[in-house]
Amino acid sequence: MNQTAAIDPATTEDWLLNGQVRFHQPATGYRVAIDPILLAAAVPAIAGEVALELGSGTGAASLCLHHRVRDCRIIGLENDADMLELACDNARLNDVGDRVAFVYGDVASPPAEIAAHSFDHVFSNPPYLQPARADGRTDSHVQRDAANIENSVGLSGWIEAMVAAVKPKGRLTMIHRADRLDELLSELRRHAGGIVVFPLWPKTGRPAKRVLISARFGVASPLRIAPGLVLHEDSGAYTGATRAVLENAAPLVI
Repeated sequence: MNQTAAIDPATTEDWLLNGQVRFHQPATGYRVAIDPILLAAAVPAIAGEVALELGSGTGAASLCLHHRVRDCRIIGLENDADMLELACDNARLNDVGDRVAFVYGDVASPPAEIAAHSFDHVFSNPPYLQPARADGRTDSHVQRDAANIENSVGLSGWIEAMVAAVKPKGRLTMIHRADRLDELLSELRRHAGGIVVFPLWPKTGRPAKRVLISARFGVASPLRIAPGLVLHEDSGAYTGATRAVLENAAPLVI
């Protein structure tokens, strides 16, 4: 992500996908890293399909997905009014307001626009931390904490909301912490099959800290572990495969 200039004291104007997506976000607090871009790359949407992002924040994942698949339609659901306003602004900045829409609502009680079982794809980058694991943090920030720390909904609630929105045999895609994989799989197996775990390796030989997970609602195919993606060379630079995703919107085939 490239940063250009501040547009007001609270917001910066940045660029995603090597300058291909214009992007406003808060100057402090929650700021986009690579996770939403990797999530977007893992959603196997095609032209004519409709996708839903739960917890869309400032819209990074939805806008990156649309940049790769121009003829899909995307709705993002967000419960922070300030983040939602920036997401809507970002859709206008990129002239995609007719195909990417962001609406206000909570995953526990989505609005009428989020009709049951109506989406080909549902994807999410939900809060990673359980409240108990976030105790004692010294860098607390309201919006960053909302993005990173679970509230009363919890992981099971996020997965149930994804399942409620996706069509039969539709695709669910998530990015999450590798150390919560057992919980993720336990929840997903209640509703979905065809589960694929795609590790994100920090470097060759290092344990994965993040995983992408793909599953299909209402199918019974067995679980599969994919080779995954090595993010960094030993030097710390991104690998060629990672740069292709972050700079050129290459898909991740899971």
